[in-house]
Amino acid sequence: MSLFTYHKLATAALVSVITLIFVGAIVRVTGAGMGCPDWPTCWGKIIPPTHVDQVDFDSLKIEKFQKKAEKMGRNPASISKQSLRDEFNSRHVWTEFINRLFSLPVGFFTLAAFIASFQYLKSRPKLFYLSFLSLLLVLTNAWMGARVVYSGISSNVLSTHLALAMTLIAVLTYCSWAGEPNPKKLSISGSGKPMWITVFCLLIFIGMEGIMGAQIREITDQLSKQYANFPRDSWIHEVEENIIYFIHRSFSWVLLITALLAFFMAKNRQSKGATFSQTCVLIIMFAQMAIGIIMAQIKIFPWTQLLHVGLTAILLSLAFRWLLMTPYRQK
Repeated sequence: MSLFTYHKLATAALVSVITLIFVGAIVRVTGAGMGCPDWPTCWGKIIPPTHVDQVDFDSLKIEKFQKKAEKMGRNPASISKQSLRDEFNSRHVWTEFINRLFSLPVGFFTLAAFIASFQYLKSRPKLFYLSFLSLLLVLTNAWMGARVVYSGISSNVLSTHLALAMTLIAVLTYCSWAGEPNPKKLSISGSGKPMWITVFCLLIFIGMEGIMGAQIREITDQLSKQYANFPRDSWIHEVEENIIYFIHRSFSWVLLITALLAFFMAKNRQSKGATFSQTCVLIIMFAQMAIGIIMAQIKIFPWTQLLHVGLTAILLSLAFRWLLMTPYRQK
């Protein structure tokens, strides 16, 4: 199997992970996270039901549903077979099930890339070990997916699930780049160290913004449960007064300035100007700023939340690839 074949498998795995993050964001913004209350089956079936009458409520273990309800801040005594029947939502069921289906290509392509990396154990050991790490991350996150269900969509578990996915993106980005027959390096005149440091800071800043963004989402989730019977406008100001939100909003300007600095450093030092990846990083940065302004000043629309999470995943991959392409030492 050629190195280019491995590169295609690693790239396919990377694309499937980013796609899964977009689909997972759809699940979250639509509130379909508990559409399938069990795992790996869905309402006790391999193929989910399309109608409430297809569910065998007598075979369901109500105690498990009551424990999940308690973890979600609900009164467990309010959970019964009748309440489960009343709350059944076929749209949520299939939204969550489709999310699970999108995880299958991730596992398939990651496993295929790992198998393909065996022949490079001696010639390119780093490629083999990182391919193995990516497979471990996929298996761990599959287990975390079950924990998300069993925890009643705990915010901490969900954030850990997302953090592992972002780590997997970084590992697969390296595997895809290193799997190219001749991994691309930027053509920089003089010392590449200042630019390497700038791009490295850009990558760290993206990670910090992602962590703070996940924390803000946890705060929003908790407040939405606390003020379930109140209009969103009456309590959203509590999020805006939180120090994490203030830092996240202000730090986004630091991230944008760093991206602009790295972009123009690359453009000035390269004879052919900035690469496609660098240009995309800058475009996504401006798009993220615009989305942030919409959510802060107008309304947190479902589509803005979806794009905000999904574009962060793409941004992380492109920024890490930019770092890999940037020479550290003087030519």
